[in-house]
Amino acid sequence: MSLIRSLLLWTVVVLAVALAAQVLLPEPGLVLVRYGGTDTTTTIPRAIAAGLAIFAGLWLLTRLVTAPAHALRRRRDRAERARLASALEDMHIGRFDRAERVLAATDDPDTLAIARIHAARAAAARGEPAVAQQHLDGLAGTHPTLRAIGLAELALAHGRAGDALAALDAPNAQPLPPRGLALRAQALAEAGRHDEAYGMLGALRKADAVPASELPRLESRWARGALLNAADGNALAAQWDALPAALRHEPAIVAAYAERAADLHWDDAAAKAIEQSLDTQWDDSLAGLYGRLSIGRLDERASRVERWLTLHPRSPGLLASRARLQYAHGDWMGAEASLHEAIDRGAGAEAWELLGQGYAAQGDEARARIAYANALRSERGDGLVELPSGARFAPRGPAPDPRAPTRLQ
Repeated sequence: MSLIRSLLLWTVVVLAVALAAQVLLPEPGLVLVRYGGTDTTTTIPRAIAAGLAIFAGLWLLTRLVTAPAHALRRRRDRAERARLASALEDMHIGRFDRAERVLAATDDPDTLAIARIHAARAAAARGEPAVAQQHLDGLAGTHPTLRAIGLAELALAHGRAGDALAALDAPNAQPLPPRGLALRAQALAEAGRHDEAYGMLGALRKADAVPASELPRLESRWARGALLNAADGNALAAQWDALPAALRHEPAIVAAYAERAADLHWDDAAAKAIEQSLDTQWDDSLAGLYGRLSIGRLDERASRVERWLTLHPRSPGLLASRARLQYAHGDWMGAEASLHEAIDRGAGAEAWELLGQGYAAQGDEARARIAYANALRSERGDGLVELPSGARFAPRGPAPDPRAPTRLQ
């Protein structure tokens, strides 16, 4: 049908040109054509029409001669697209072996790259990472960026963040597209280089490499990781000062800074970070961390906890912190009462474990076993066992160290 339309179009063009020349040229003129001793004369309009007709005839003849080849190529392209669509459908429904065979056999230059990528994914889904890498290596010369992204996905799926970074940082893979940027940030975070991952947030935002709704979560997680992994006090202070004001008020970020500052023996910085955050916005997890920090300032912290309790008397985290500080002062009786009150307010496994430590230190093995069991039950959400009644034991040994980590893993 396309050939017929083209022929009709050329006929209309020839007739239109002849008619236009006849109307626009009052003197039709004379054209003399001499070939092989024969002279042929005609008017200009007829010469133009004859030339167009000859051109149209030659074009039509060419189309007729090449039509079978064009038809064969179109048929082959349709079959190739059908095979590719079927292979991608097999990938989607889990027929990875059949999908890989079809995709690996694809030789169409227009679909070769995407076929190799999906063949690699099919091989990886079958548990054959070496075969998947072979498929990807076939793209090294023609599509290095696609190969780098495929290798990074494969490496990250097997926990090899270093290999993913090596693939993405290859010079011939630059500049990275949005997917490459997202994978590189993920690899940096999994390699423990949270500060570098955090530094990529601007590029991720500009390239729309991750959903906008995900950026705040990633920003908070990577900022927390960067603080926890700070090499020294100067690095910790620099990272803290570089954070946006909104992040410096997030409980998880404040907790990370305080924990790392305590590890680096910046006792004042650790305590003040939590104190300032709680004075601005109350958070029970930070209140619990305040007593758990491995820092001194016992009297100052105990005094502040008592002041906070006048404002937040039902805070289980704050009651647990008071118990820890009472432990540190050797006041087991007060710590026990605080822990029971914290448990009544929903403190959970941590308070039960502290009770178990305290009972064990006082030689009350029966209660210690029940308290430890309740810590596990509370963690799992099971019912609790009631502690036996009776007189409480007087201290018979050193109180548990409130600075030792007690959170169940």
